[in-house]
Amino acid sequence: MKKILAFSVIAVLLMAAALPKGGVQIALLKYNGGGDWYANPTSLPNLITFTNAQLRSTINEEPATVEVGSTDIFNYPFVHLTGHGNVVFSTQEASNLREYLLAGGFLHIDDNYGLDKFIRPQMKKVFPELDFVELPFDHPIYHQKFNFTNGPPKIHEHDGKPAQGFGLIWEGRLVCYYTYQADLGDGWEDYDVHKDSEETRMKALKMGANILQYVFSE
Repeated sequence: MKKILAFSVIAVLLMAAALPKGGVQIALLKYNGGGDWYANPTSLPNLITFTNAQLRSTINEEPATVEVGSTDIFNYPFVHLTGHGNVVFSTQEASNLREYLLAGGFLHIDDNYGLDKFIRPQMKKVFPELDFVELPFDHPIYHQKFNFTNGPPKIHEHDGKPAQGFGLIWEGRLVCYYTYQADLGDGWEDYDVHKDSEETRMKALKMGANILQYVFSE
């Protein structure tokens, strides 16, 4: 039997800074299909460092890597998926991801440019009964420690379209948050990677911290 973490209990402890440093870990999601799931290697470590400093949280400084179909996914209350290319979930992987999300887990998908046409049909395998809906600007995810009155910040231009935040909502709970045309992960990376301005990088990191705060306080 899979060991499912009591995510709500962990959330309360984490945001109260009651756990020892490194007590809770988040993970990068590894998928099949040939897409670069490993893109932006410095993004999650930088986001964790920023979030721990700003929110006095105690997230493990080293994110894990977990495969979509692995039972190990249940060890991580938050998983992050990114990339530019193809994504393929097998039937078993889609079922495992669904069970994880229904058990209280959370998935953040960040389009690193070119991901959209691949990830949408795969998430349909996970939740065939749900469609991505654009979250309103007054959604709590945009109003945690940092306020974003116009939704997710635009970090990289891509097609010049506005940044959007979509969600999959199961029985009133946001189980998946998808940032499109925003590219938060690029903004989380080390400065030398993209040489974004400090203002741009701060916007990305603040939005990322909001996502984590939202997940761990729900």
